[in-house]
Amino acid sequence: MRTDGPGAPGGEPGDSLGGEEAGEVGRMASLIRASRAGAADGTAEAASAPLRDVLSALGPLADLAEAPAGLDVPVHDIVISEPGDPPHARHGALVLVIGARGDAAAGLVRAAGRDGAGAIAVKASSTGGGDTGTGTGTGVNAGAGADERLRQVAAEAGIALLKVATDARWEQVETVVQAVLGHALATAGADLGDSHGDLFSLAETIATLTGGIVSIEDAGNHVVAYSRSDDEADELRRLTILTRDCPEQYLSVLREWGIYQRLRGGEEVVDVAEHPALGIRRRLVAGVSAGRRLLGTIWVQEGARPLDPRSGEVLRGATRLAALHLVRYRGEAALAAGLREDLAAALLDGRIPAGAVAAHVGIAPGTAVTVVSLDPRTAGAADAERSDRALRDARTVEIVSVYAAAYRQQALVTQLAGRIYLLLPEGDAGGSPGSSGSSGSSVVRWAQGLVTALRTSLGTPVQAGVAGPVPRLEDVPAARRDADRVLRTLARLPDRAAAAFDELRSSVVLDEVLALLAASPHVRDPALDLLVEHDRRHDTELARSLRGYLDAFGDVGKVAEELHVHPNTLRHRIRRAVALTGIDLDDPDQLLVAMLQLRLAEGGDG
Repeated sequence: MRTDGPGAPGGEPGDSLGGEEAGEVGRMASLIRASRAGAADGTAEAASAPLRDVLSALGPLADLAEAPAGLDVPVHDIVISEPGDPPHARHGALVLVIGARGDAAAGLVRAAGRDGAGAIAVKASSTGGGDTGTGTGTGVNAGAGADERLRQVAAEAGIALLKVATDARWEQVETVVQAVLGHALATAGADLGDSHGDLFSLAETIATLTGGIVSIEDAGNHVVAYSRSDDEADELRRLTILTRDCPEQYLSVLREWGIYQRLRGGEEVVDVAEHPALGIRRRLVAGVSAGRRLLGTIWVQEGARPLDPRSGEVLRGATRLAALHLVRYRGEAALAAGLREDLAAALLDGRIPAGAVAAHVGIAPGTAVTVVSLDPRTAGAADAERSDRALRDARTVEIVSVYAAAYRQQALVTQLAGRIYLLLPEGDAGGSPGSSGSSGSSVVRWAQGLVTALRTSLGTPVQAGVAGPVPRLEDVPAARRDADRVLRTLARLPDRAAAAFDELRSSVVLDEVLALLAASPHVRDPALDLLVEHDRRHDTELARSLRGYLDAFGDVGKVAEELHVHPNTLRHRIRRAVALTGIDLDDPDQLLVAMLQLRLAEGGDG
């Protein structure tokens, strides 16, 4: 093992640190090396950062696969481990395993756990049919199996396991972790409430690494920190620093260009071109976010020299560090709320194990949980301005959060994939009277009241799907899928405000079967498709009449009345449909297939 230096020779793409100094944040790396030296001779104690901060800073580069001791485990150091190295890791280190994945990394994981390492990072096994990094050439299922076995090894070894994205470069991972540890060392012993001081230091570091002129703004476009160098500062920079606010005339132009809309979309670094007529030089800008919240922005103006080619990558890393400061700037309460929402979203889609997040979301692993899925569809959403939709979505979340907090004290509200989800733990004594029972019907009644309030306040056709309670927190992803299935079924039942999975089980199962049938045209009866096409060409109703006849189990009088035709007319239509399709009305299998396929052809209406 080693702590610095070039990457492993050979290996697969992305598994090498490269020949140059790994990571762009040289100042941070120097601080880390100084702390290592001090810790080694007893003159200083290495700074540490909680695993939570490391994971948050890594963002899409890595996911948490296992955390037996939670997310507060301190990380003091980075250690590089390669096949053939003596298995020895420093206590509290984050071990980066280069050149081994899946089962091939199991021995290194056990050794790191035995040595007291804080966490270990391993590349995820291949998600395609190619090489997994172990030389076995296994495919999707084998790769997933290898990842699961490695997770179990980490759990048994008592060490946190980070699953690094297959397309991530190890130098990116080390750069981010070095920056987090360097920041921890730079602020060790300082008052962490002084977010302004930390942000000014960060602004200077960004300016050094990019060669630009830096300012950091909060979500209200107020300047909270900036670099000292103002050489070649443009008019926008001078006015912004002078007034500590971005002037409104410039703000309106930036909004018109769509800059802020793009910043809310993720980790994009936006390149704003030079506009001499407005007194604006070229600059880069990136949003600072906590989950889906835009906390602020970092602006890097180009000065006398062009910006460093790696400025975009530096800026992405800086936004992750700035998030920690801006959250403190906004208050610890905002951090706690944002963290709980983000962890709840990760729990819902299965990205983080339940045991790793239980303590942080305030729900014990063995607690039964009901999941409610809300679809905040907006009438005319396609024509609405994006900003209007964002405001409406924010208002929706606010209303849901107020109702949920009144119903269950430990309720969690989060957004995921365009929907709003509520996690309602059972046995919550802090909710409203009668809210802690496990009856699904009581939750549905509450959800109906919530939907009514949303429809009244926002005028949107909101609906709610309820699933559970499931017995354990680890069952939440499955409950989410069931709640989403209920929502899909409710979409064709607009008069229903809310429903539980058990209430609509038959309809949900039918919708799932129809979805499979829709996705598999090769198994459908072509004669029935031709019958539907015949109706379309000749403006007849043979398919509709046959479907009604089958749904009514052959009750001619009932169907004729529904279709407003004479019973003999209906009998004639059925004979023609049978003649065209060749369907045997005495074969129950053929009747069932015909019922399903004709229902699919009419849009799946019940």
